[in-house]
Amino acid sequence: MTTLAQTVVDARGRTLHIGQGEHQVSSDPGVAITTILGSCIAACIRDPVSGVGGMNHFLLPEGDAAADSEAGRRYGVNAMERLINSLLAAGARRDRLEAKLFGGASMFDRLRNIGAENAAFAHRFLSAEGITVVGGDTGGDKARRIRYWPTTGQAQQKLLTDNDPVVFVRERTIAVAPPPMAVASGDLELF
Repeated sequence: MTTLAQTVVDARGRTLHIGQGEHQVSSDPGVAITTILGSCIAACIRDPVSGVGGMNHFLLPEGDAAADSEAGRRYGVNAMERLINSLLAAGARRDRLEAKLFGGASMFDRLRNIGAENAAFAHRFLSAEGITVVGGDTGGDKARRIRYWPTTGQAQQKLLTDNDPVVFVRERTIAVAPPPMAVASGDLELF
């Protein structure tokens, strides 16, 4: 895997950037898709025969928000379904899909490692769908900038430092503990 100095439009064409809850699909060989990840996951999935591929970016594995809501799109269970459905609509075949997974870093010392949960979810989901993971890089403690060419499956990754405020300010706002569960009368709540 090569590193990426910066996200720029290269000689081959244009770059599409996605954020949390978004995905892009393309069969244009001149398109690269980029994102910046901390504890989030990006699944890069393609059909190597049809030449269609795409990338998503999700924040947490599962949640209660409606799948078509802005909040719902940030959950892996919805983001993966949306990406796969978009790939199939663009001409990909499910039995030929292959994936690369990126992200899932442990960004802060917390009791809950959201990055590891995200990566484990993505692997379980793809396995259940019969989609082979052919590469990627998950875990660690560094944020990543990813660039992916959906028609070829080529991916580049650059590990980011603590000096990159875009990632680290955003991660601090999402890396909060989940809201407390409702406590029934007589139950003990630990805090």
